[in-house]
Amino acid sequence: MKQLPLNDHSRCLPGWMSPFVFLCLLLLAPSAFAAAPIVQVVDKGDVAWMLTSTLLVLLMTVPGLALFYGGLVRSKNVLSVLMQVMTVFSMILVLWVIYGYSLAFTEGNAFIGGFSKLFLKGVTKDTLSATFSANVSLPEYVFIVFQSTFAGITGALIVGSFAERMRFRAVLAFTALWFTFAYLPIAHMVWFGPDGFMFARGSLDFAGGTVVHINAGIAGLVGAYMVGPRLGLGRESMKPHNVTYTMIGAALLWVGWFGFNAGSNLEANSGAALAFINTLVATAMAVLAWLIVEVVTRGKPSMVGGASGAVAGLVAITPACGTVGPMGSLVIGALASLCCVWGVTGLKKILKVDDALDVFGVHGIGGIVGALLTGVFSAVSLGGTGFGAGNTTMAQQVGVQALGVGITLVWSGVVSVIVYLVVKLIFGLRVSHEAEREGLDISSHGESAYEA
Repeated sequence: MKQLPLNDHSRCLPGWMSPFVFLCLLLLAPSAFAAAPIVQVVDKGDVAWMLTSTLLVLLMTVPGLALFYGGLVRSKNVLSVLMQVMTVFSMILVLWVIYGYSLAFTEGNAFIGGFSKLFLKGVTKDTLSATFSANVSLPEYVFIVFQSTFAGITGALIVGSFAERMRFRAVLAFTALWFTFAYLPIAHMVWFGPDGFMFARGSLDFAGGTVVHINAGIAGLVGAYMVGPRLGLGRESMKPHNVTYTMIGAALLWVGWFGFNAGSNLEANSGAALAFINTLVATAMAVLAWLIVEVVTRGKPSMVGGASGAVAGLVAITPACGTVGPMGSLVIGALASLCCVWGVTGLKKILKVDDALDVFGVHGIGGIVGALLTGVFSAVSLGGTGFGAGNTTMAQQVGVQALGVGITLVWSGVVSVIVYLVVKLIFGLRVSHEAEREGLDISSHGESAYEA
């Protein structure tokens, strides 16, 4: 008699019994046939990349943004700008871990989260946060700290609009209130999964075109109006005091922005590589486009123009970096740079506003252009990865992008007006004329960047 294989016991049963046995197993032990549960995996490479990205975003702000802004103001105000950037960033980080993370990234309603993670309640080194892959997660602390730097730099960006004339205490009071009532709701609407108002409509904002740049840009524009123009504007020289600082700051912003954009992929994979190359080439194209415009209109390219072009390209590619192709990013960089040149020249004159360091002209306009073009170049036919959930045509996606732009402009704009009025009532917004003439370094901080 031929011996049966050890794993072939079914041959010991009569043929008519096999279906009967299978049916019994199916009824008595359905769990044996259920799909295996998805096991969440934490990849050490992803963790290392995200912690590195967080450090890069920190580099963007302090020292990157601080030096970029510091070089653009007059020498008597450079320390005041450095102080405002560093202190605003630090304060927002503290507010983020106390209540900001909870309101932005927990369940609530379509517009704001709840208080379930107030003071980071329930967060431990073992709790996880989802990524774009179904079975890959990050330690929740990693996601919290990464997002904290986004909130911090957004508040710091606004400083450039009212530079050289706003009270230090007023800057901090405005920042705390604006962060609470403008930044957190917009972040929740755009980034908090299917519960967010804009996310649910398939809005594409990979790394913060609306949440960061348009949000900060409109807050800065409102601030420039409400604080008023600098003394002597149009009669005295307001030239940058140290263009070298500005160039170094722009370079640090460019380097740090790879953490900002590629880090927003939340995983160290091909998605991060796509965001990385788009951030590189869009910025390079924007620098060239800005300089070409200067040569045509002024006859000479300037270092301030090159630095401004770099920032314009970085801003515009931010919402699109994870969903467009490299050729699309070249077009976005070029168009955004051209629009931002107009934003800091023609539009600024039309609005008759002293946006000292062109926060709206670069971040606001660049963010708007980038957000709208994301809806165009995310099309697969143009090299993109596809439209947002529920959107099947380019017209639909651009419409959703325009809705996100409009909501951000209105929400942040209205909140900014109210907050500036409240702060003005309590502290006053502006330093005295004497303090402004002396310079905020001495009058507000009692020190000078350059000793005689």
